[in-house]
Amino acid sequence: MAFLSSPEFWIALSQIILINIVLSGDNAVVIALACRSLPPHQQKKAILFGSLGAIVLRIVLTFFAVYLLTLPYLKLIGAALLLWIGIGLLKGDDGEEKLEGHSNLAAAVKTIIVADLVMSLDNVIGVAAAAKGNLPLLVFGLVISIPLIIFGSTLILKLMGRFPVIITLGAGLLGWVAGEMAFGDPAVHGWAQAHQGLHNVAPVAGAVLVVAVGKWLTMRNATPVAAAG
Repeated sequence: MAFLSSPEFWIALSQIILINIVLSGDNAVVIALACRSLPPHQQKKAILFGSLGAIVLRIVLTFFAVYLLTLPYLKLIGAALLLWIGIGLLKGDDGEEKLEGHSNLAAAVKTIIVADLVMSLDNVIGVAAAAKGNLPLLVFGLVISIPLIIFGSTLILKLMGRFPVIITLGAGLLGWVAGEMAFGDPAVHGWAQAHQGLHNVAPVAGAVLVVAVGKWLTMRNATPVAAAG
């Protein structure tokens, strides 16, 4: 436990905490989005189980993060998955009243874990870099993510009840992150370097795509219901 008296340990831990605070906001948004349609008594369970599962996977991913993110096309695949999740969450905002508790709780937990895993690529790289190979520091720093993500998602979930526009903004944020992730893929590094002006265009395009497609699918699904009525 001698490392606890090292100034370098506490400096690195402070860096890890800051990284988690800054980068866990996106994860809190997707957790809140995934839980918004659940009954109140299941929302806390989904947030807890989903967050814990996501943290376990994040710890595993961190050990391989430096190598994984050097592989071409990984971020492109992750970006595509994030777009799909964002559109699906926005499309699901249809006010469905009858929910089967267990199946929907499981679906929410699954969505949280998958989305967090995809969105944590940049997060785990930052944490791994700050830890500098210190295993206890690495694990400790990642465990700190649990209360940060749970508190953030719970707060956002409450705000969504009062301000439904947050749902659209949250889905757009997922598209934004997807655009940034795709632009940073090693497979397009050379092209991205030659087109730096598009660095801000890709996130905007991702956000617009998610919101536009999600809203269009929502209206299309609502049209037959309105016609039947």
